[in-house]
Amino acid sequence: MRYTAFFFALLATAQQVGQNTTPGASGPATFTSSTQLVVETVVVTDKNGAPIDDLTAKDFAITENGAPQTIRVFEHQNLPKTPATVPTVTSDTSSVHLFDKLGKTHISPEASGSVKYKDRRLLALYFDMTAMQEGEQMRALQAARQFIRTQMQGPDLMAIMRYSGGSVDVLQDFTDDRNRLLSIVGTMIVGEREGLDVSNADASAADTGAAFGQDDSEFNIFNTDRQLSALQTAAIMLGQLNEKKSLIYFAGGLRLSGMNNQAQLHATVNAAIRAGVSFWPIDARGLVAEAPLGDATKGSPGGIGMYTGNSALAATSNFQQSQDTLYTLASDTGGKALLDYNDLTKGIVQAEQAVTSYYVIGYYTTNSAMDGKFRRVKITLTRDLAAKLDYRQGYYAGKEFSKFTAVDKERQLEDALLLGDPITELTIAMEVDYFQLNRSEYFVPIVVKIPGRELALVKRRGGERTLIDFIGEIKDDYGSTMTNVRDKVNVKLSDATAAELAKRPIEYDAGFTLLPGKYTIKFLARDDETGRIGTYQTSFIIPNLMKEEKRLPISSVVLSSQRVDFKDALYNAIKDKAQKEEPSNPLVQDGQKLIPSVTRVFSKARNMFVYLQAYEPGVETVRPLVAFVSFYRTQEKAWETPPIKVTASWDNRLKTMPIEFNIPLDALAPGKYDCQVSILDATGQKTAFWRAPIAVVP
Repeated sequence: MRYTAFFFALLATAQQVGQNTTPGASGPATFTSSTQLVVETVVVTDKNGAPIDDLTAKDFAITENGAPQTIRVFEHQNLPKTPATVPTVTSDTSSVHLFDKLGKTHISPEASGSVKYKDRRLLALYFDMTAMQEGEQMRALQAARQFIRTQMQGPDLMAIMRYSGGSVDVLQDFTDDRNRLLSIVGTMIVGEREGLDVSNADASAADTGAAFGQDDSEFNIFNTDRQLSALQTAAIMLGQLNEKKSLIYFAGGLRLSGMNNQAQLHATVNAAIRAGVSFWPIDARGLVAEAPLGDATKGSPGGIGMYTGNSALAATSNFQQSQDTLYTLASDTGGKALLDYNDLTKGIVQAEQAVTSYYVIGYYTTNSAMDGKFRRVKITLTRDLAAKLDYRQGYYAGKEFSKFTAVDKERQLEDALLLGDPITELTIAMEVDYFQLNRSEYFVPIVVKIPGRELALVKRRGGERTLIDFIGEIKDDYGSTMTNVRDKVNVKLSDATAAELAKRPIEYDAGFTLLPGKYTIKFLARDDETGRIGTYQTSFIIPNLMKEEKRLPISSVVLSSQRVDFKDALYNAIKDKAQKEEPSNPLVQDGQKLIPSVTRVFSKARNMFVYLQAYEPGVETVRPLVAFVSFYRTQEKAWETPPIKVTASWDNRLKTMPIEFNIPLDALAPGKYDCQVSILDATGQKTAFWRAPIAVVP
């Protein structure tokens, strides 16, 4: 179950997250201009294929769409082919703490126009766990270990990246520490995947006895797009470095669904070309000899195709198409695919040997238009040499957000969701709570706040509006996506509410039903007028209250300074009228919605509402509870509410007892406090305490 709602919040202060510059801040006027640095990696060889290493910047001439360009960056990278002395590899990796081994990192960028890894070869191992079966994953990881132990050369720097269905994780930045690399590969779990198997819908499909059902090709389109999009994200991450990069892509084939995946395929190739990344796909299936009607891992096909040969032909065609995509990715980006070969380390060695000597040349383009069009680059030698130049022949310019198509906007959000690093162009604050629904399920409401002053307003049909896109997902402790949300909110404002937008936050809330466990939520918001994006990511735990025996089980404690009429919300994304009253949301009662204070900053002029639930499962009659709220300042009690006796409960198996406080704050001086909620069960001799910091402002 999921619901979403959207409305204004009355609280004027919003939590600041990230490094945003406050819009509208007073100060001297500044004038800014932007330039685009274009970096090319050029391999120059003579007629015998030997590299030419004695060239300077004066020996090159560059034009972009026929316009001459001035070289501003020039570096020569010379990588020896002979192995250098490397540290001894130990088999004991216990010195690396488990947290360090499993912790995610990022690709460290380099300054514009600089070369961070002088005379080093950059190899990134990319494991697409969703495109490999368990046996293929084992072969891929074994090949990585073998190369690191025995074939890694002195100039080599290696990074390890993984895609397991939710995000692209950088497990290790570029390093030559073999022990560190081996420890990272050793912690990768075989079978860690999202189950994005390609289910064929042709004559080779297994006969499951289902005469009617949804066409699996629809799911194949989505899965392939996600895999290509993740590969695009990895290329963008590596694009932060100016050197030549090789991405070794381990996959068990990648089959396109006709023309449906062509747009994403082109976007992935274009991103790799622009980032200076060449793909070196390795088919982790190795040399395959398939039975005509498939092996024992799938059911036998049905129908007359078994006897006419159509089933065997379809299976062969599917296998060849899955390799064709790998070949395309390699050939279009300057790499080479390793297909039908059991020694997977050969693919890594090929990528290693392909990068020996090259020049890094950069220039600031004279064409500053952000039109997204293709620009052809031509590099020639000013000296008369019988030489061959290998470089990218052009690139697609950046595109202003105002010129994005609907497909561009959707892809931008998906790419941002896959990125490991957060985007802090918009400020986002979030609160996650939980309330028990039954013996196994919990209702999890989330509240997101965005400062209204950071959003752009547009005049449309006599009124002003702001359009915000939301996308998010919740993953469990194993990285599997449990649920997600995708909403587009069009907020229409009157002149009065538009004037208040600068000092009020915009609030968005959603609700999910989850089981007890540890989860991670990643949530993105985008201003659809300016394209600015904000990311919020945090981990949270839903405890199993049914196993709580020593203490009184309670839900999250919600602090608020505001109740609003549910029907008066500016925006409500619920389309089903039967869910209008949201009976499962405990924050909605008698048509009034309690708005959680994400920032926990309260004004003395307003009352503070406290809401929580206590549970007494397994009791025949409800036991009365006593509850009170205390405020502490510098470890001393500043004020305390009179105790209240709670006897009312809901008619359910959990014996849910809602506890509410309406507290005037005029007795507290402005400042910071610790708010403590205490609940006592004298009959059952159990207690529960909750404590959190708050701030009181005049």
